[in-house]
Amino acid sequence: MMLMKEKYLKEVVPKMMKEFGRKSPMAVPRILKVVVNSGTGKNRDKKDAMEIVIKHLALITGQKASPRPAKKAIASFKTREGMIIGYMATLRGERMYDFLDRLVNLAIPRMRDFRGIPLRSIDRGGNLSLGIREHIVFPEMIGEDVRSIFGFEVTIITNAKNVKEAAELFRLLGFPLQKA
Repeated sequence: MMLMKEKYLKEVVPKMMKEFGRKSPMAVPRILKVVVNSGTGKNRDKKDAMEIVIKHLALITGQKASPRPAKKAIASFKTREGMIIGYMATLRGERMYDFLDRLVNLAIPRMRDFRGIPLRSIDRGGNLSLGIREHIVFPEMIGEDVRSIFGFEVTIITNAKNVKEAAELFRLLGFPLQKA
């Protein structure tokens, strides 16, 4: 099985150049970065629960997640300005392709009741956002002592000009998109 970066360079770029009439490989849409984001929810006051989230996100992404403070206080959510309300990791380069490879080939097939990624998950800018309800679908969590299950969001940022180009890029890379 080819790694995602090899597949992109050897298969996807030539097909996209031919399909969209591009003369240069640099004009073909590509993935710029992947942002993995997890909110703390009701566990934001429990320090041990947050340490588990940080540890597991670091295992999944391959790098330490950075804390994200609240920008303003919201009384109904019991948050104050500066309070840590989530954790985020931005992946680029080799870590990005490694994460995407594990996401597409290992994690997505293990998701419960999965019927494909809906095309409406791709925004007008060509970026794909998908939520993962249980972090235990990743193979790194199999041997871990998992006490609490949390979800997170994965946003894949591309430089595609529209939804059609982005959808074709993701389809050629092996993402299980639903039929239109």
